This record gives sequence, C-alpha cells and structure tokens, in this order.
Amino acid sequence: MSTLEEIAQLSGVSRSTVSRVINDDPHVKEETRLRVLKIVQDLNYHPNMAARSLASNRKNIVGLVIPTGVSSLFTDPYFPLLIQGVTMETTAQDYSVMLWLAEPEYERQTIRQVLSNGFIGGVVIASMLLDDPLVEALLDSKFPFVMVGRHPNKSDVSYVDVDNRKGAQDVVTHLLRLGYQRIAHISGPLNIVSGLDRHEGYLAALRSRGVAVDPQLIVESDFTQDGAALAMQRLLPRQPQAVFAASDAMALGAMRVIQAAGLHIPDDIAVVGFDDLPFAERLVPSLTTIRQPIHQMGETAVKTLLELLEHPEMGPQRVILPTQLMIRESCGAHLV
Repeated sequence: MSTLEEIAQLSGVSRSTVSRVINDDPHVKEETRLRVLKIVQDLNYHPNMAARSLASNRKNIVGLVIPTGVSSLFTDPYFPLLIQGVTMETTAQDYSVMLWLAEPEYERQTIRQVLSNGFIGGVVIASMLLDDPLVEALLDSKFPFVMVGRHPNKSDVSYVDVDNRKGAQDVVTHLLRLGYQRIAHISGPLNIVSGLDRHEGYLAALRSRGVAVDPQLIVESDFTQDGAALAMQRLLPRQPQAVFAASDAMALGAMRVIQAAGLHIPDDIAVVGFDDLPFAERLVPSLTTIRQPIHQMGETAVKTLLELLEHPEMGPQRVILPTQLMIRESCGAHLV
C-alpha cells in the first residue's frame, strides 16, 4: 500500500504538502496540486479515513448497537435488513459503521468505554430494553444518538419507528372481520417497546370489537422461531381459531408446529405475523402480515443522526414510518 512518504518522494515535495493536497488545502500552488494528484492517481492511493477523521477532528464513524448475541443476529432476518439500511446510508454519506452486540453486560461496559474515546460521532441503537442503562448513560453524557424504536417515556430521545400498535391492531381487526373470535397472541418480549406496542395493539383490536380478552390465549415469547414454536405448543390445546404472532419469524415457528400436528392453515388455524420479511410471501401458505420498512428505518435513523450532528440545536427528532397490511393465504381471506 502506498504511503504519503512514497507520494512525497515521487512528487518532489514534502509529506506535509502531500497531506495538504489530499485534504484540499487551498494554500497549495495549483501546479504542485496537479503533480501530487497525478501521483496519487497513478498509485491508486486511498487515504485512511479513520486517520483523516482524527487529524481533522471529524468523527466519521457511526456506532450501531444491537441488543442481541451473535447467534440471534444471524438467525433473525430483521437485523440484516436493518444493518443493510444503516450501512448503505453511512456509505453514501462518507461515514463508516462500527457494530456492537450489546449482550452480555460486560460488552455494554465496553461500549461505554469506546464512546468516551472521542472516536465515534454518534450512535444508532436498535430495539433497546425499556429501561436500558446504556440509554441512560448516553442521555447523561449528552452523546448524540438515535433509537430505532420509540422510547416510551423519554421526551428528549430521538427515534425512528413505525406505529407498532396500529399495525398490530390492523392485522388483528382483519382477523375479527373474517369472523375469528378465539384469536391467540404470541407476543414479543414485553420489556421491549415493539413487543409491548404490538401486544397493546392486539388488545385494542379485541376491545374495539367487543371481544373479551382471554389471558389463556396470550403467551409471551422472544421474537425467535424456537420460542414461538414452544408458545404454539402451549396454545394448541386451547383451540385458538387464529394466531397473531408478533413477528414473521415467530409466525413461521407457529406455522411449523400447527402443520406438524396435522392441522391445516388457515382451515383449522389462521396465522398472521408482523414485518413482511422476504420469506413471508414464499411460505406455503403465504403469510398475511404487516409490512414495516425495515431497510428504510435503518437509512432514516442514520439521516436523522447526521442531521443532529450537523445541527445540534434541532432538539429531539421523532420519525414514524407507515406500515401496510399484506393480505395473503394464511389468514383465510380467500375462504370467505
């Protein structure tokens, strides 16, 4: 790899002059600038962006914090889509991404240490717990950050989210309109805002249609296929007519248990999810679900963070992106 010293030697100038050319210093003679830039091009030299950020005091690295372990990161299809959205936007804005998986607690302590070294410009946080200490630490330190997922009780937190409550209410109301009364719910963790909001949407749909809430038809799970499969095994003896799973991955786990029991979807039990992940339309039967723009949420979180870095006087920003009910075979709409 070429260095500034090599370019300086070939150009017949000092290393500091090469550095000033690369950093667009206006006080370099045009003849010298052109000579150095030709050598840079001939050598296909690419400056070290991290070093440049330190030299210019521009912190061009965005931290992305995901509250999960490595195994969940690669098994939950939600996170790769979110990461893709974050990385595409940071690349477009000439930033880099540093990824942390925020479990277990010692990793969170490491994150705090890294944030304090002055190298990170800001942080995007995905789906934190309701009272996560990292959020409190960031607020106390005045460090710029944006959450993917709303914070339930902090008015000074910027976030990008969808209306999880309304999306869940829409898909459960759809089941009620199709005539289902015994609608079970496999919820996400209720200590995560998205899990709590979707649970509240489920309850709101039942109440708005005058359907009594049966606690026996509600099982809390963990946004994974395996967790939802265990929940569905508990629900089968309770004979639900339909199931609202709080994510598509959970819906897939529930569907596998239903089919393994010799039951048919949607003839015996209808199933709906939330996310509209790429596999949802390819399932047999195809999955009725709520589409949320996961990739766009990642992009928008980065855009919002960079706006806050550029204009800190803006104050907290809150962006709510739309959801859409995707009606397919698993709800039984074609049978009505």
